[in-house]
Amino acid sequence: MFTIYDDSTNKFDEVEEPDASYEYSYADYLQWKFEERVELIRGRIMKMTAPNRKHQDISRDVSLKLGIFLKNKNCKMYAAPFDVRLPRKNNLKDEDIITVVQPDLCVICDERKLDDKGCIGAPDLVIEILSPGNSKREVRLKYELYEEAGVKEYWIINPVEENIAVFTINYNGAFDGAKLYAADDTIDSKAIDGFQISVTDIFQTN
Repeated sequence: MFTIYDDSTNKFDEVEEPDASYEYSYADYLQWKFEERVELIRGRIMKMTAPNRKHQDISRDVSLKLGIFLKNKNCKMYAAPFDVRLPRKNNLKDEDIITVVQPDLCVICDERKLDDKGCIGAPDLVIEILSPGNSKREVRLKYELYEEAGVKEYWIINPVEENIAVFTINYNGAFDGAKLYAADDTIDSKAIDGFQISVTDIFQTN
């Protein structure tokens, strides 16, 4: 059940599903009261898959290592739920923004992109951890969104196959082909200078 603010009646209405033909904005998003987490992808509402325990373990371990590394540095790390608004060009008004995502982890080094609502603009590093419910369409959409926004580095962590695909932006503003990391490999981040992490450490069980 979704609770959405209706501008025409100036009240909240409960609906089974949002109107798929309508392009929603961040201004709409701020009014919603959902029982579940959602993202706004090019004006369309997308439900987020609830993370399982392994997903949470990976998120915790990577965030701990990133947090320790970034201590006393200018870059800031945030974990979901954390709104990242990806505006079209320089349209920064709430009613003009139609994409709001919640990456599992992200790092922002430009403090001008941070405000009380979250981040506006592309993070330097985005990390998404796949869940069993993620569809190929979701994965492709996120890839396209982060590439278009200019995310410097994008990691897709696959808990089932225990590997990580890393994409880095090139001078043409496009992601280079994925570099795949598996057991015994070490990822040396291009976006966060000096940050390294062992793939084995990411997937170890506690």
